[in-house]
Amino acid sequence: MLRTRLYADPAGLFVHDVVLESCRRNAEKTALVDVSSGRRLTYREYGEKAERLGRGLAAAGIKPEEVVAIFLPNSWEFCVAFHAVQLAGAIPTLLNPTYREREVRYQLENSAAVCLITDAGQIAGMNLAGLPNLRKVYTTRQTSAGAESFAELLKPTTASLPRSRQSPEQALAALPYSSGTTGLPKGAMLSHFNLIANVYQLVAPNTSRINGSDRMLCCLPLYHIYGLNVVLNPVLMLGGTLVLVPRFHPEQMMQLLVSEEISMTPLVPPALNAFCQAAEAGTFPRDHKVQWVKCGAAPLAPDLARRFTALTGIPVCQGYGMTEASPVTHVGYLEPELYRPDSIGHPVAQTDCRVLSHSDLDPAEDLDDLTEVPSNQPGELIMRGPQFMRGYWKDPRATAAVLRDGWYWSGDIVTRDREGFYRVVDRRKEMIKYKGFSVAPAEVEAVLMEHPAVKECGVVGRANAAAGEIPVAFIALREGFARSGKLGDELCAFVAERLTHYKQPREIHFVDSVPKTASGKILRRELRKAIA
Repeated sequence: MLRTRLYADPAGLFVHDVVLESCRRNAEKTALVDVSSGRRLTYREYGEKAERLGRGLAAAGIKPEEVVAIFLPNSWEFCVAFHAVQLAGAIPTLLNPTYREREVRYQLENSAAVCLITDAGQIAGMNLAGLPNLRKVYTTRQTSAGAESFAELLKPTTASLPRSRQSPEQALAALPYSSGTTGLPKGAMLSHFNLIANVYQLVAPNTSRINGSDRMLCCLPLYHIYGLNVVLNPVLMLGGTLVLVPRFHPEQMMQLLVSEEISMTPLVPPALNAFCQAAEAGTFPRDHKVQWVKCGAAPLAPDLARRFTALTGIPVCQGYGMTEASPVTHVGYLEPELYRPDSIGHPVAQTDCRVLSHSDLDPAEDLDDLTEVPSNQPGELIMRGPQFMRGYWKDPRATAAVLRDGWYWSGDIVTRDREGFYRVVDRRKEMIKYKGFSVAPAEVEAVLMEHPAVKECGVVGRANAAAGEIPVAFIALREGFARSGKLGDELCAFVAERLTHYKQPREIHFVDSVPKTASGKILRRELRKAIA
């Protein structure tokens, strides 16, 4: 069942215009249920708030193509702010709401954000002084010294919304940060065309059952591209209802499945595992209306999907993608004859894929000269399609490393069987996947190297049943420091104070030296062997 046709033509469309058109078409329908505040917004109210906030931003001096940062948990304010920033002609960059000061300052400075929309609790104790471009900070529910009230932006104003000077193919709709295949987080430049094309690929015929009658329960963080463009944008564009919670709590989620008459929910493997355990314990609700579950962001164990379906009757559709692809490139099927829970499925429409021999890859070689592997043999997945980013923000070298002649080099090792089903079997890239979140070893290593006891270090992922992978640090100490469990705990706490929780090493291994190449690059494969 090949996918060749999009839901609609994405050419010439801006994300905010498609959402506002849906608001007019579905005016009296419930668009958003914000569990954190108890607010329920109709499409009419959502559209009015987005337009009012967009005008408020313009009146506050936000200019087209400037960057506005959104540092909020899942909430109606996050959603409205995202589309309002686009309406003002600016570029939203999205920050993980669990970030520490170090991470917040890095993204604000790297993106050159001129405005920050957040809440007092998010920035409590943070020093945001000295950021060269940041002009304004707005807080949503609680006031903060030096910040203005988000409510001020929603007051009526005569300011007009600007007309874009760029086409949707060129204008940036979002600047989410990703570590890509290696290194520190980089801004992925996603255009309006990228995001809409990917939504129209996702909801196209023979692809996904997301539709305008859905009531979708979302615990996925909206700052992450999975929550943003697999949940928020598709639901609002199609006229469905989105029930938002700030984070995954199994008991709350199961109650909401019933009380909100949820038809589908997107999850990551650890959340699906929690639901499966509840079903095994007999606490998963029987009177639900859930038709299917989408699972992505990390590899899904086939046995987990099968157990969950056997216990609940709910089929699981696995998908695959990355921030740089807006994010979806592959989706599985729910049809019984094509149901393969161990597979990421087939590519979405207009997505070309090649699986190249990974034993002899040389970036300097011409693509036409590279060997494509036979069926069922492993190779590196490279892809191209309308959903792939324009490049990394102000980083042409990193862009050139992953985008070559229009093809994106994923860093993932896959197989493709004779029926065209893809399976991810390994990674060439360095990323660690903790509960669906990407952890860049280089970022953790940079923090560890600031500790006076650390002479050198290397960080890799170790397989973990509950989390997928956990970060493990190998550390060589400076003279005068002795190996001990106490020092290991101190090093973990040192990282915890500076980086968000999922980046923290869960294990410390002290070594005499960290294995490296002649050029000084860490030999991560040797570290992985040590904990295999």
